Amino acid sequence: MTQRQDSLDIKVKLAAGWCCGALIVVLSAWVLHSFLQALLAACVTAIASWPLYRRFMAALPRRIAQTSGSLIFTLMIVLFVLGPLMFALGALLTEAHALLLELAAAGEKGIPVPPWLRDMPLAGLWVGLWEGKLAHPGALQVWTQQTDPAGLLSFGQSIGQFMARHIVIITFTILVSFFLYQEGESFAFRFRRVLRHHVGERSDAYVDVATRALRATVNSMLIVGLFDGVAISVVFAIAGVPHFGLWAAITGSLALVPFLGYLAVAALTLQLAMAGAATPALTSFGLGCVVLFCGDKIVRPMVARDGTRLPFAWILMGCLGGFEVLGLAGLVVGPALLTLTRELWQRHIIDTALPNSMD
Repeated sequence: MTQRQDSLDIKVKLAAGWCCGALIVVLSAWVLHSFLQALLAACVTAIASWPLYRRFMAALPRRIAQTSGSLIFTLMIVLFVLGPLMFALGALLTEAHALLLELAAAGEKGIPVPPWLRDMPLAGLWVGLWEGKLAHPGALQVWTQQTDPAGLLSFGQSIGQFMARHIVIITFTILVSFFLYQEGESFAFRFRRVLRHHVGERSDAYVDVATRALRATVNSMLIVGLFDGVAISVVFAIAGVPHFGLWAAITGSLALVPFLGYLAVAALTLQLAMAGAATPALTSFGLGCVVLFCGDKIVRPMVARDGTRLPFAWILMGCLGGFEVLGLAGLVVGPALLTLTRELWQRHIIDTALPNSMD
């Protein structure tokens, strides 16, 4: 009777310990949920660049590697990742500012209907609206006076909150990345040991599958950006776009993120249309969208397929679904999760088939 009571007490204590531990984990996750995107982005960056980091540290002198090697590599990764995006966004803002100045200057005299719009079939309604709203002098000033100041203020606050939030995310991503580069070896060892204890020796295979899928997805992003930049530079050159190299660099940098490259193509099309270059505008828009579509829907899944071993549709759904839920980090985490789910499912099928085969 006493032995049974002692066994019951031990089970109660174990259950209480598990409940307390689960509560602590849940509370910690609740505290850190605002930094989930930063943590995921830092982990993705560290895992994807770890082979390059090891080669970089091996090439450095031992003294520098021990004192500041992680810091130097973190700064290099920041420049490599954020540099093209900041360049693209800055160039787009510069072009948008120049376009707004041109519109303001033209609005004082009235913006005439572009000749290409008059020549388009079934464009009579649009021509009439343009002549009634924009063709007379001071038309844009009238429009700005009719704008609701409260709406503009709300829009400005939304933009400010968006920028502030992402600055915080980027800052903590850099800090966590630096920590992971410094402590990555020991952290990975402890993580694998815990998984091996709870899951078994099979956990190493699961970690390798997820790592391979993650790195393949990151490689696909880089290759898509390069493909879009090169292909669109050819398209823009054929279309006769001024500064086609600059616009191709902007589009390729933004094309790292699905559908973001269309923003650059749309901005270029609007600029060319306002300048009266109808043929270059239509050519750039049509061929540019075709290139971006091929990059997102064909090149990205083809490159990632070797590492993820997923069909085309599943890779695409993983990228887009992950982006919707987790932001930029979800572009990589989504396909990796689907790959891991596929591996678990196949292992389950094998495990359930073994007893039947033995019978």
